[in-house]
Amino acid sequence: QMANQGASVQKYVTDLVKILENLEKSRDELDTQITKEQTEKDEIETNIETLNVELENVMEALKKKYSALEEYNKTIEESEGAFNKIVESSQTLLHVTKKEKNTLAKKKVAVMANKEKE
Repeated sequence: QMANQGASVQKYVTDLVKILENLEKSRDELDTQITKEQTEKDEIETNIETLNVELENVMEALKKKYSALEEYNKTIEESEGAFNKIVESSQTLLHVTKKEKNTLAKKKVAVMANKEKE
């Protein structure tokens, strides 16, 4: 009976060693996967940091360009407004000058007619 118990214990130990070896193998595989994925995660985080820096640079450049665009729009709007006033003033001046020319022409005709009567 002692021999049977010894054989049983030996079988249990052998089975236990196999199970432990399988567990260690599974643990090592998992550890390898973790290491690989941790490396991948670190690379992704580095890429994200790089992209965030690039994004900040692009956003800053866009901010400056939008500001410049607003200045262009403001300058163009003010210049167009001033130009329109110049056009309106020119039209008014032309109208007044033509009217004055006609008035002067009529006076000239009247003066010439009076001279001829004398």
